Amino acid sequence: MIASIQPGSPDDVALSVRDLTVTLPQGMERTHAVENISFDLRRGQILCIIGESGSGKSVTANAIMGLLPKVIRVSSGEILLDGSNIIGMPVEKLLSLRGRVVSMIFQDPLSALNPLMTVGAQIEEVMAAHGEGTRKSRRSRAIQLLAEVGLPDPELMYHQYPFRLSGGQRQRVMIAMALALEPAILIADEPTTALDVTTQAQILNLIRDIQRRKGMSVMFITHDFGVVAEIADSVVVMEKGNVVEQGSAQRVLQSPKHPYTRRLIAAVPHLTGENRTPPQASSKTPILKVEGLVKTYRSGSALFGSQRIVPAVNEVSFDLGAGRTLGVVGESGSGKSSLGRLLIKLLDSDGGAILFEGRDIARLSETEFRQLRPQIQMIFQDPFASLNPRSTVGYILTVGPVAHGMPYARARAEAQELLAHVGLDPRAFGRYPHEFSGGQRQRIGIARALMFKPKLLIADEAVSALDVSIQAQILMLLDQIQRETGVSMIFITHDLRVASQICDEIAVMQKGRIVECGPPSQIFLDPRSAYTRELVAAIPGEQLTGARRVAANG
Repeated sequence: MIASIQPGSPDDVALSVRDLTVTLPQGMERTHAVENISFDLRRGQILCIIGESGSGKSVTANAIMGLLPKVIRVSSGEILLDGSNIIGMPVEKLLSLRGRVVSMIFQDPLSALNPLMTVGAQIEEVMAAHGEGTRKSRRSRAIQLLAEVGLPDPELMYHQYPFRLSGGQRQRVMIAMALALEPAILIADEPTTALDVTTQAQILNLIRDIQRRKGMSVMFITHDFGVVAEIADSVVVMEKGNVVEQGSAQRVLQSPKHPYTRRLIAAVPHLTGENRTPPQASSKTPILKVEGLVKTYRSGSALFGSQRIVPAVNEVSFDLGAGRTLGVVGESGSGKSSLGRLLIKLLDSDGGAILFEGRDIARLSETEFRQLRPQIQMIFQDPFASLNPRSTVGYILTVGPVAHGMPYARARAEAQELLAHVGLDPRAFGRYPHEFSGGQRQRIGIARALMFKPKLLIADEAVSALDVSIQAQILMLLDQIQRETGVSMIFITHDLRVASQICDEIAVMQKGRIVECGPPSQIFLDPRSAYTRELVAAIPGEQLTGARRVAANG
């Protein structure tokens, strides 16, 4: 049926947005979340909507689903679903369309799934809400869907709770829920942003495969042109609530017209295949030497034979030179973050040594380590959760140094100087975290870590949740800081493209072990481990090389 529709005809359009304007509450920086935007989603195609945070991508998706918060309203325009305008549609009719005609995969599956319900019950709930099937047929359909999205042992998975699943598995459950009633349109809102490269590749392949098999139309929201290059048929580029460019993916990637599109393409990190020139080291002696480090997690009861033992860090050894950056890469669950927490003693090790300037900090008590803590600082992954929302930026920056004996006047002066250094207005000192964007909050987190003038900086997925252009700015900032201060850095990431931009050496972790370690040129161009080869092969958007050249030449 879909094949008989002529491309370009009105019947070829599954979803049409016409002159849509969504108005924000008074007192916001902008009047409109989106303003007079128009685009078409064609049947059987994947349309990528791309832009940075605040561009209006998710607002557009929520407007289509009728999920806008009450303080935000559609003030003009149309959203035509199979020719019917859903703006102003009665709630009962809109509810009948959700799931059956148009369905949505949300960005964060952990918060979107009910933690108190099993996976199977949540999939069945979608069908029951629309009066579909019997209890027995819904159970059978739920298990079938779990198999379709590639989850192992679907019958066992049916009984699992979301918190027992990995991020990739939870995202597959969200896809199964979205497919329960076989909708004609699937909206995917940043479904791979926080996933490691291999899991991201699996999810992208899964969505593309389902779309082709079922002839669905997919609206895929992302901030990464690497993802666009992998999956898109057509592209809409949004900036500050406006559509600045749209067209076929091939045309937009090969000859972007708008400066903003060119900036986004140029900002996508890529594997350079070149070794970074490190800053001049003050000493040839390693500042950090890790020997046979071990950390094992245990859960359940040993008494009843149900204890689960997971070796998170297993005989890990490496050296870090003064003024150099070691990247630690691997999938979720590889032990990267556990390693970072061991190095800063947020976790106690079960064995091995952590020699910081020759002193084994793994054996120090908390009281003994407290004197060394200012010299080892951490930039955390989530800039939203790592800053106290009830404290001003000034308090966040000064409370630690003051607790370690620095006079407040000096701490205040250094904090304001650091805010300017990381690219923020010194007046940010008196503001609260919620007043800043994600990229700005991460800059505050970097400033907080630098307040102690540390010798070792541990960055745990410090740019994974940021837009590619903000990500590029933060990487440049970290590189600049390292060259100015000589600080050594452990850079933990699941994104090999990011690691190639900033690391002097890269350690690849799998299941708690380092399986390969070497300079970026060797890791990316001549990987020796099969696991490393899998990670490199899964990197999205490496075909963007020509597009970046066009973007750079403007």
